[in-house]
Amino acid sequence: MNDFTRRQFLAASTAAVCLGGASHARADVSFKGRIRKAVKFHMVQDDSLSVQQKFELLKELGYDGTEIRTQSRDDKETYKAASDATGLPIHGVINSSNPDIRGAVDLSEYYGGTSVLVVAGRVNEKIAYDDNWDEWLNRIREAAPYAEDHGIKLLVENVWNNFLLSPLEMARFIDEIDHEAVGVYFDVGNVVRFGWPDQWIRILGNRIGKLDIKEYSRKLQLDEGLWKGFQVEIGEGDCGWPAVRAALDEISYEGWATAEVPGGAKDRLAEIARRMDNVLALNPV
Repeated sequence: MNDFTRRQFLAASTAAVCLGGASHARADVSFKGRIRKAVKFHMVQDDSLSVQQKFELLKELGYDGTEIRTQSRDDKETYKAASDATGLPIHGVINSSNPDIRGAVDLSEYYGGTSVLVVAGRVNEKIAYDDNWDEWLNRIREAAPYAEDHGIKLLVENVWNNFLLSPLEMARFIDEIDHEAVGVYFDVGNVVRFGWPDQWIRILGNRIGKLDIKEYSRKLQLDEGLWKGFQVEIGEGDCGWPAVRAALDEISYEGWATAEVPGGAKDRLAEIARRMDNVLALNPV
């Protein structure tokens, strides 16, 4: 493609859609059948239930799947057996900044998942921004062919690690890796502190492979402190869900959306499911 890489072409195409598409966004868009609803498995907090019973509970409550940490308290055979017995899929694993990306790929494949959630290190007074950039770009780039061979996507999440602080920068990071098996695990609530989720979605475009769902309140941040902003229920903060839905529709998003909020037992998990249905228009009236 002349001087354009495949990624640059896709980025340019996404930008063109965004420039002309905002006025055509459908306010009444439904994501039923397009977004699959999940929770992180560690959010199921009822010690009276076995692992299989927890899977059964999630299915009963209308969840389409779950996601499991690579460092979990039960052995992988137990999770796999529970998933197989209930028909509730484990759609991926959470590896965070664990450098053993290949091991996480193997685990996700074992579960029948499609992704590994990756946190690209962190920056602080001892770890320079550019050094972290080079280290994690090379680490993910090295692991990408292995992930592709095993049918797994490496999805980099935007987290509060003082790194990849804008959608343009995150897009550049993914594009410099330039591999089909690498994309973004976009956390809607994590960007509200310093941006607007719908803007990130439009800029990242088809780099987004999966979504994390949480909420954030700028008022709580200002009144009570930075981390207090997360202490608000889904749909009651400043994510701007109508704009989020419009942006997701513009980029034709289809795939997983996984809640990452304080969990609990049956009633709490049912409440989370209801709120996800509302903000993502999964059960339109």
